[in-house]
Amino acid sequence: MFSNIGWSEMMILLVAALVILGPERLPGAVRWTTRSLRQVRDYASGATSQLKQELGPEFDELRKPLAELNELRSMSPRAAVTKHLLGGDDSVLRDLENAVPDKQQLFGASSGMPDTVGKPSLQKPLTPNERPPIDFDAT
Repeated sequence: MFSNIGWSEMMILLVAALVILGPERLPGAVRWTTRSLRQVRDYASGATSQLKQELGPEFDELRKPLAELNELRSMSPRAAVTKHLLGGDDSVLRDLENAVPDKQQLFGASSGMPDTVGKPSLQKPLTPNERPPIDFDAT
């Protein structure tokens, strides 16, 4: 239920509750909260069992698509394609991976471009009163 809340958030909530409620009212608030959560959990489990009794075998048929949906949510795209389109045989995907060259095989050790492209030429820095050169083609 509280799987998204970490220990640091729990400590912040505890300190905030201690500041807001004070040490004398905090134990009663904790008891009330745990009692309420337990009651809500009992209501939910009671509703589930009552629904299961009333629907009987139809309840399992109702839960089957939800279970399949949860199974699909937990799958990676590759596992979903393998299971539903390829019938569980992933040899086609493995052969395809082996047929496609990787970046090292495709470009070799370097990309084929000279090393000086894109690197600025090393020039000496300007002195304090020196004017920068003007590129007449650019102006």
